[in-house]
Amino acid sequence: MRIWVNGGLRDADDARLSVLDHGLTVGDGIFETVRTSEGRPFALTRHLDRLTRSARGLGLPDPDHDEVRRAAAAVIDANPVALGRLRITYTGGLSPLGSDRGTDGPSLVVALDGVNRRPDSTAVITVPWTRNERGALAGLKTTSYAENVVALARARERGASEALFPNTADRLCEGTGSNVFVVLDGRIHTPPVASGCLAGITRALAVEWTGAEETDLPMDVLAEADEVFLTSTLRDVQAVHRLDDRELTPEIGPVTAKAMRIFAERSGDDLDP
Repeated sequence: MRIWVNGGLRDADDARLSVLDHGLTVGDGIFETVRTSEGRPFALTRHLDRLTRSARGLGLPDPDHDEVRRAAAAVIDANPVALGRLRITYTGGLSPLGSDRGTDGPSLVVALDGVNRRPDSTAVITVPWTRNERGALAGLKTTSYAENVVALARARERGASEALFPNTADRLCEGTGSNVFVVLDGRIHTPPVASGCLAGITRALAVEWTGAEETDLPMDVLAEADEVFLTSTLRDVQAVHRLDDRELTPEIGPVTAKAMRIFAERSGDDLDP
């Protein structure tokens, strides 16, 4: 694997940041995950725009989009894979121990690994921990990801691939790395960004392409929904066939199947929508 680190490609064994990088010591960083297919990134412009929004939310300098594009192109060219996960990480850089940020400027790391296509449906669980829709990091894609690690580990223990969070008002929010949609009486709904969820790239495209509605939803909607599906960079649109102990039948409902088909067609037609 060849990885871009602060201005150039490095072999994986030589791709190093300082142990005093603020992204490591206090989680002061942001990131994006971009799907690549046969060496072509999907929705890169939207991902870079969100990277900038997250940087501004943390008070980091705006990332240089041209530099990130050069880094992404170099990494993709150096690591040919059929289906890939391109990870762009942008941190507070070399800093003192503690929360104060240093003056050396941010660090940029871009890496790529190969992934397998996800199954068409999956199992999810709900967890008792909450997203803070009023927190300083609400809606930002930061490297402060430990609560997602804990929740996803709980999901894996229970034979699921994702965990869904409520927010502090006990409204449906999001998954550890996905957005959630529910189908009620044939209409598609997803929590609004005001719920504290990440403004997912795939979520936005799914709303635009399927006509889904942003709706403030209670957690118990999951017990009533006719269908449930997830969206994310690597899931695209993925049906949910089990939610906690509830089996949803059919495994892929008709509204979800249509959403999957629309997303596959539209994303195949335009790699940078």
